[in-house]
Amino acid sequence: MNGTLSPEPTIDLANTEDAVASVLSSEPRARRGRRRRPRFALWISLVVIGLFTFLPIYWLAVTSVTPDGEVFSFPPRLFPTEITFEHYISVFADPAIFEYLRNSIIVSVITAVLSVVVSMYMAYAFSKFRFRGRTSLMYFVLSSQMFPQALLLVTLYVVFAQFGLLNTYQALIISFTTFTLPLCVWMLKGFFDTLPDDLIEAAKIDGAGHWRTLHSVILPLAAPGLVAAGLFAFVRGWNDFMFALTLAGPEKQTLPPGLVNTFIGETATAWPELMAASLLVSIPVCVAFILLQRYLVGGITAGAVKG
Repeated sequence: MNGTLSPEPTIDLANTEDAVASVLSSEPRARRGRRRRPRFALWISLVVIGLFTFLPIYWLAVTSVTPDGEVFSFPPRLFPTEITFEHYISVFADPAIFEYLRNSIIVSVITAVLSVVVSMYMAYAFSKFRFRGRTSLMYFVLSSQMFPQALLLVTLYVVFAQFGLLNTYQALIISFTTFTLPLCVWMLKGFFDTLPDDLIEAAKIDGAGHWRTLHSVILPLAAPGLVAAGLFAFVRGWNDFMFALTLAGPEKQTLPPGLVNTFIGETATAWPELMAASLLVSIPVCVAFILLQRYLVGGITAGAVKG
């Protein structure tokens, strides 16, 4: 020991930064690749689903504005070289289309109102009352959905024929309401289950009976569920083809069978006019879904989480 201090080791900052960078970049490439694969697969799935969903709608719109001479051209064209609106003019010039439209509106609106009115009382009873046979009756209502609707067509035809209801609005409304009730009941029951029983107890303390409690307290809170059930019943009556074709005569037919009878013949089919009419009659349902979307989502998902 001569009393001299040894020099302190020096740190090379450049080498240190390179070492840190090499450590950070040493993550296996396979792991980074695995992170990218799910995103890539997700985007591919979204593109495929989007094409599957929107390509028919696009083709329907393109065909409706394509001239007759180019409709059957081969190979088919995704983008028409010429656009015409004569097919829409033909649809608006046909008075039968407006008759079918009126029939669809009458049948669908009454079906929706009747389904909501009947199902809300049934659902409220199943949700808030306890009585013998309640569970069995609930599953009995749900079991009616197990039978194919086409299987009941012959029976309903015979029954309506005996009561003189064929070729009337009543036959269609009763049929559609019968088929929509089970799902509407279970949908509203799930919504009523989410409403606390304390509301009913508070209404009883204030002197309200069951009818007053339901109409003044429960139903205002159940508006999303009522809208969802009504929209489901409306679409069921609007889109039905088989029962509307069989139970209703030419004067009472709704749009689906009416469009088929108008534009599809034995020897030829007016595809551009049919596409134009189909696009026009889809607009009311699309507008209803857009305007009532938040109520529809809230009503359908209300029964999923009980709290």
